Amino acid sequence: MGKPILYGTHLSPPVRSVLLVAKAIDLELEFREVNILTFENRKPEFVEKNPQRTVPTLEDDGNIIWDSHAIVAYLVGKYAKDDALYPKDLYKRAVVDQRLHFDTGILFVRLRSILVPILFLRRPEIPQKKLDALSEGYAFIDKFLAKDPYLSGASLTVADLCCIATISSSQTVLPVDPEKYPNLTAWIKRIESLPFYEEVNGQYVKKLAALINLKIQEASKDGEN
Repeated sequence: MGKPILYGTHLSPPVRSVLLVAKAIDLELEFREVNILTFENRKPEFVEKNPQRTVPTLEDDGNIIWDSHAIVAYLVGKYAKDDALYPKDLYKRAVVDQRLHFDTGILFVRLRSILVPILFLRRPEIPQKKLDALSEGYAFIDKFLAKDPYLSGASLTVADLCCIATISSSQTVLPVDPEKYPNLTAWIKRIESLPFYEEVNGQYVKKLAALINLKIQEASKDGEN
């Protein structure tokens, strides 16, 4: 049986969340780059695998799964040595699931609304209302962390690994204010201390930040001409 294949790009927070979880469970994936900036995700061979044309997409034993949260749940269920990252206990799992849905419905969708115009539509300015919406997401997370060191309680779960990919990427356009969000700031440092964090996530957040700055500069020059 071959290694599971992950299609994606390291610029994508959801892709990095899957890679973080894979590292956490010591699972080796075969990574196949799909450059969404050049629309490789629209090629027929990829669309055949995933009609939604999204990354990450996982191929395992001939089965195709997409959506990062569906993928991490699958990988932990199939390959992890225990259920620590995605508990089988119904209440604990429900809390993790809520945080994952929060990542999808609040954090990532708000970040995406900022990045798509910059990366694909050559719009250099970020509307303040979008930054305010992102800041509201930070405030929610800060409250989630008021009593526990991790998003779902006393220990690390897939919720932390998925949300850190989004939050760290969000900081490329809106840094987290440590005075306003002390719990969130402490949590970020906690996750950044994981031995595989920089390799899997940190270095690519820096590359994303550089790309965003480049796209903003290019779009600004276009506006001057």
